[in-house]
Amino acid sequence: MRKKLFTLITLAGILYISQGCKQFSQKGYSYPETKKVDTIDTYFGHQVADPYRWLEDDQSAETKLWVEEQNKVTNAFLQKIPFRENIKTRLKDVWTYARQSTPKRKGDYQFYYRNDGTQNHSVLYVKKDGEDGERVLIDPNLFSDDGTISLASVSASKDGKFVAYAISKGGSDWREVFVKNVETGENLDDHLMWVKFSGFSWDKGGFYYNRYDAPASGSELSQKNTNQKVYYHKLNTKQDTDKLVHADPDNPQRNFDTAVDDSENYLLLSTSQSTKGNTLLIKDLKKNKDWLVADDNFITSSNYITTVNNQIWILTNNDAPKYRLMSINPEKPAREYWSEIIAETENVLKGISVSRDYIIAHYMTDVQSKLKVFDKKGLFLSDIELPQTGSVNSIETNKTNNIIYYSFNAYTVPEQVISYDIDNKKENKEFIPNVDFNPDNYETKLVFITAQDGAQIPLSIVHKKGLLLNSANPTLLYGYGGFNIVYPPRFDARLVPWLENGGVYVNAHIRGGGEYGEEWYRAGIKMNKQRVFDDFILAAEKLIEMGYTSNKKLAIIGGSNGGLLVGAVANQRPDLFKVALPAVGVMDMLRYQKFTIGWAWAGDYGRSDDSEEMFRYIYAYSPLHNIPSTKNFPAVLVTTADHDDRVVPAHSFKYIATLQEKYKGKRPVMIRIETKAGHGAGKPISMQIEEVADRWAFALYNMGESYQKD
Repeated sequence: MRKKLFTLITLAGILYISQGCKQFSQKGYSYPETKKVDTIDTYFGHQVADPYRWLEDDQSAETKLWVEEQNKVTNAFLQKIPFRENIKTRLKDVWTYARQSTPKRKGDYQFYYRNDGTQNHSVLYVKKDGEDGERVLIDPNLFSDDGTISLASVSASKDGKFVAYAISKGGSDWREVFVKNVETGENLDDHLMWVKFSGFSWDKGGFYYNRYDAPASGSELSQKNTNQKVYYHKLNTKQDTDKLVHADPDNPQRNFDTAVDDSENYLLLSTSQSTKGNTLLIKDLKKNKDWLVADDNFITSSNYITTVNNQIWILTNNDAPKYRLMSINPEKPAREYWSEIIAETENVLKGISVSRDYIIAHYMTDVQSKLKVFDKKGLFLSDIELPQTGSVNSIETNKTNNIIYYSFNAYTVPEQVISYDIDNKKENKEFIPNVDFNPDNYETKLVFITAQDGAQIPLSIVHKKGLLLNSANPTLLYGYGGFNIVYPPRFDARLVPWLENGGVYVNAHIRGGGEYGEEWYRAGIKMNKQRVFDDFILAAEKLIEMGYTSNKKLAIIGGSNGGLLVGAVANQRPDLFKVALPAVGVMDMLRYQKFTIGWAWAGDYGRSDDSEEMFRYIYAYSPLHNIPSTKNFPAVLVTTADHDDRVVPAHSFKYIATLQEKYKGKRPVMIRIETKAGHGAGKPISMQIEEVADRWAFALYNMGESYQKD
């Protein structure tokens, strides 16, 4: 391992410049006066001040007081917006529709989620073959009175007789795991702790899973997550008897994923050291052989699909940037022996599902889903016609028949569940939600804009039919641009009040995502990260040029990596936007790797301690470090949560403290800090409604708009 050219200097004897949470008035808003400390880090001889370092301790009494004072200021501002409650009421109305998931079959059981529209969390139901009716298996609404304990994941055993289920408290990524007998509905004595970033891979006697050593008391939400280990848990035993299956103490910053193949003869181990790419090892469980290497490349991805005729099928982008389906002999798994079943095409092969006789391939064409049917030799047979252009979110198959279930939605089509009989080419809509929203009043366009390097950037634009391109439409521009993630067309009840109010919604499918495969993704990472911001700025400029909006009516929004995006472009082009809504953003790009799982993002970002060149590149766009001292800056509402242990809230805390210090204008720059919530997953609907209403009210109010339902 090469020597790191990084020196960190923190001055001894921290100097407190101010004390307490006094208020200071800035252009009509009284923000808490955030104390500053004399902390300086040195990177390759370059000194960088970090005066709000103390806010990284989110458990301290001082930080908690600061949070309370910031929330008081923000809540006082939001409460003065006259139409805030109207937006909240409308969100409650439109969000309260029944929804149901795609059913998954295990053994004699079908498992699926349903929400009656009034519940904070969806309920897990089970239905057994030969029995009338369904029954509730797990109702997470009973976990806590306020809905802040959620059902994070469920994994059924291969015969469907048991489920392992994980709960999250307050939105944390930490999981507590329990096991339930499906037939009786009773919990076993099994109880697992300190599980994080883990699935559950079953065999007949138990399951494989990942966990960490217990963190130090008080640092559960901030301590770096390293030295993940793979264990095997046997049913009806205590966690302290679990068998250690794999660990790599020489490489503490590696994560693992396991899969027991369909025959239960082989265990597959994926190892990753960032959020993208993995190696793949295979172990013969019956013969207890050593691990055999199938793929030793950390850059590309190879993931288990199924086992057919004792051959391991994987979906991989190894030598295929847009993915292909390959077959591996588990006794001779090296790459030179792989055989191809479905070749790479010009479109991204997003997923593979296998029924009794067929392969169902899920392709993505210009961010739209396409389903194709192949035989098991890889011969194309037919397309599955979808209801319209849109997205398939999940596909469930079973090897006992040729009926598939899939969910479909679009920007104006709420998610529905559809079954399809491949043999008879017969479709049946199993579940169609009834939403207080008329899709016939709206239209969706896919518009391509040309980047400076010639790339065609797709923009999904949604608005009322008959919209006038008069540059006066309040417009919400969304982006993410990272980690090979795609945000495809999907119905989002949160957007209904915005669209009904005459607003425009735009999803910018910028570089860094996976819309067009590996090349599109890599065009927006590390030393190419500025291209992501350039794509987003170009999208804003083109929307103004086309007459959709103006810089007085344009709001930008993004979360997590998208929060980084919003923070960076607001700094770089403050003249272009009226409102910025960064959520749970990665704002301190020099120190992100020091908290929880942040180190794993280096595959996308690089690190400030990699090299002087990388430090200077990151430092040049880091949102925290590039806030201009100017009067011309968007109104800002930062949102975060005190239990976010993925992007720790210190990012948002330090960012808003710096912005409140430097901004010289009249627009509000505020932070909304949710308590007993995390990065987003598992947040109760009641809490989501409050947060979204505040966002839309803040944006419209600062644009000089009002709100009125159709």
